[in-house]
Amino acid sequence: MAAMGIAGVCLPVVAREHAASTTSTDAAIDAAIRQWVRYPSPPARLSAQAALGRQLFFDTALSASGRMSCASCHDPAHAYGPPDGRAVQLGGRDQRHAGTRAVPSLRYLDNTPLFTLNYFTPGSEDAEYEGPTGGFGRDGAAASRRQQAAAPLLDPDEMANATPAAVVAAVHEGVFAHQFEQVFGADVFAHPRQAFDDIGAALEAFQAEDPSFHPYTSKFDAVVSGHARFTAQELHGYALFNDPKKGNCASCHIDVPGPGGRPAAFTDYSYEALGVPRNPVIPVNRDPHYYDLGLCGPKRSDLAGQAQYCGMFKTPTLRNVATRRVFFHNGYFHTLDAMMHFYVERDTDPRKWYPVVGGKVQKFDDLPLRYRANVDRSDAPMDRVQGDKPTLDAREIADVIAFLGTLDDGYSAKAGGAL
Repeated sequence: MAAMGIAGVCLPVVAREHAASTTSTDAAIDAAIRQWVRYPSPPARLSAQAALGRQLFFDTALSASGRMSCASCHDPAHAYGPPDGRAVQLGGRDQRHAGTRAVPSLRYLDNTPLFTLNYFTPGSEDAEYEGPTGGFGRDGAAASRRQQAAAPLLDPDEMANATPAAVVAAVHEGVFAHQFEQVFGADVFAHPRQAFDDIGAALEAFQAEDPSFHPYTSKFDAVVSGHARFTAQELHGYALFNDPKKGNCASCHIDVPGPGGRPAAFTDYSYEALGVPRNPVIPVNRDPHYYDLGLCGPKRSDLAGQAQYCGMFKTPTLRNVATRRVFFHNGYFHTLDAMMHFYVERDTDPRKWYPVVGGKVQKFDDLPLRYRANVDRSDAPMDRVQGDKPTLDAREIADVIAFLGTLDDGYSAKAGGAL
C-alpha cells in the first residue's frame, strides 16, 4: 500500500508491524529532500538519534488517522513549510479538521532564543526595542523544538493523538520500535512519559543536524560570500528593504550577520500586532466571539491576563518567503504582492482591506476593540493615515519582491540561478 507523500514522491505508508523494511522509505525520503536542498559534499552523517528522528518525521503511524506525518504540513519541498495554498491545513482523526493557524516553516530555527518578555536584540535597527522575543511557534509557547513537536502530535485538529501514551504506543507497535530501543534503551517503552519526551528529542536532533533545515544556499548568501551579484532591481529592492522611511523591513527582519558571524537570520524573533484582516476561510472564525490573540491565547494561557500583548505574533524569518503561498498567522494573503500592498496601504486605504459596516471601516477586525490599540501604527510603512501616500509604489514593491526572491535556498550561479 502506498500514499503520495512529500513533493509528489510516492512514500510507503509505514505499517504498524515490526517486520516491514525501511529501505524504500529511506530512499524516498532522500529523493524528496535532495531534489530541493543542495547538500554539502559529502552529506553530513547524522547521529543515531537524529537518524531516528528523520524516520519519525516522515512516519504517518504517529497520527491517529494513520495518514499524517510531520512532513505532511512541513514539506521539505516547500522549505519545511505548508505544501499548498491552504490558509490552514486539514488533520484530525478523519483528516477533515481544519487548523486555526497557518503552518510556519521549520527551517532556520537553530538560533531561536528562549522566550522572554523583555529583550534587546543585538544588531536590530531599533536600538530602543524591548519586548516579547523568542520561543518556538507563532506564539512562542514552546521552549524548544522537542516541545514544539509535541503540540501537533496531540492537537485534535492535527495529528490528533489522545494522549502522549498513544504516541508512544504507535512507536512501540511500529517499524522503528527496535531502532528506538537501540537509541534510548531497551526498557524505554516501560516509561511512556520519558519515551514521549524521547520522541521529541529525536525529532529535535533531526532538525538540528540535518543540513536541509539550514542550508544557507540562497543567492543572498552567495552575494555575501562574493560568489554572485544582485541585479539592479534586486539591489534597489534591498535598499528599499533597509530604508527606515520606505520598506523598513530590516527593522524586524535583520539582514546583518549574527553573533560569531553566523548568517543573517532575517528575523529578530520579536512579536508584533499587525492588524491582519480576519480570514473567513478558517472555520473557527465563523464564531464571531472567537479570536486568535497570539501571545494571549487561546493556544497559550500564561499571558492571557496581559492585555498589552494581545494580538501579537512572532516575526518569522524571511528566508524562503518567496516559496510560500500563505502569509501571516491566519494565512489571509496568498501572494507576496498582496502582502506588501497590505503593509503599505493598510492605513492609507483601509477600505481596501477591511469590511465596511454602516459606512464605517472596521479596521483590525480580527481583534476585539479593546486590543486594537496594540496594533503597530508608529513604524514605517504603517505610520500613515487615510489619504496619505504609501511609502512604496507598485514598482518599488516589485523591486522589494525581487530582493526577497534572493532569500530562497537552492541558488546556483552555474545553473543559471537555481538548482
